[in-house]
Amino acid sequence: MAVRKLKPTTPGQRHKIIGTFDTITASAPEKSLVVGYTKTGGRNHVGKMTMRYIGGGHKRKYRVIDFKRNKDGVPATVKTIEYDPNRSARIALLFYADGEKRYILAPNGLQVGQTILSGAGAAPEVGNTLFLQDIPLGTVIHNIELRPGQGAAMVRSAGAFAQLTSREDKYAIIKLPSGELRKVLCTCKATIGSVGNSDHALEKSGKAGRSRWLGRRPRVRGVVMNPVDHPMGGGEGRASGGHPRSRKGLLAKGYKTRAPKKQSSQYIIERRKK
Repeated sequence: MAVRKLKPTTPGQRHKIIGTFDTITASAPEKSLVVGYTKTGGRNHVGKMTMRYIGGGHKRKYRVIDFKRNKDGVPATVKTIEYDPNRSARIALLFYADGEKRYILAPNGLQVGQTILSGAGAAPEVGNTLFLQDIPLGTVIHNIELRPGQGAAMVRSAGAFAQLTSREDKYAIIKLPSGELRKVLCTCKATIGSVGNSDHALEKSGKAGRSRWLGRRPRVRGVVMNPVDHPMGGGEGRASGGHPRSRKGLLAKGYKTRAPKKQSSQYIIERRKK
């Protein structure tokens, strides 16, 4: 995976940096693993806008991704590496030995034709999914479950990876991409390797229109609003707006907003770096 910079033939292409599609081996998704995807435009069931700055965007089809990897002991062959418009990472189509097909997130280094496995008997190799109790210490992992059998919830975006640092009793200690050290039950599963398409972070849209294609509408800053619309609004001229806070008055930029009695806090050993 690499990025390419376009020639400045138009103002929108002058600063545009996009990813290459050289690793992608299929142009159309597997029909049996595609479902319809309806957009809301940020509106609820009565048509009221509950999320601002959402709307438009290119029509998409949702690819059903296997985050559980619960076909233990059944080998699967990687058939294709494909583009997914719903996520930053690439996806891989697996053909299992029993005839079933599934999509997974394509880890870095996964090749077409490679055989992967999940479950207790799998080797700690890229693409294989194991229980945390079976993964060697120091291994780079992604697609981590928070509860056994729930499916992967953490470390799923392009280029992300975590590291299994140690084990204590029935818990594994994992260093997450944010720098947070967290306990996760050893009976949870994780996939070996890092998520592919790591150059996604280097991309630049080049123009506002590309945000509109992704369904993102222009975002209005609080300081340019009226006092009735935002705590930081109002004032004569270009007033700074006072203490940074949200539209509902919650302080931002340094003020801790995490609930002090949150149940999951007992599993966090070291908070993420600021």
